[in-house]
Amino acid sequence: FESLTKKTLFPQDYKGQKLAEQIFQGIILVSAVIGFIYGYITEQFGWTVYIVMAGFALSCLLTLPPWPMYRRNPLKWLPVQESGTEEKKAADRKPKRHAKS
Repeated sequence: FESLTKKTLFPQDYKGQKLAEQIFQGIILVSAVIGFIYGYITEQFGWTVYIVMAGFALSCLLTLPPWPMYRRNPLKWLPVQESGTEEKKAADRKPKRHAKS
């Protein structure tokens, strides 16, 4: 169950998310430019839309599944602390300051 959870709940680390976003934006930008130029040359706006939609589909295929290239930098979690260390006595806590109105 843990291996399934690791693969489905947290498929990307932070650097992987940044990489996926850059790939997604790059493909969309390139397909928009190519689609605009091709549509302008052929004087068919439909081709522009088709090429941009194909770029969107390609970028979704490359960025949405949890590919291993998006999990190369996993987070280092702190070790679990014992429950007794979390509890503080009321005297050890700092008094709360309320904002003046």
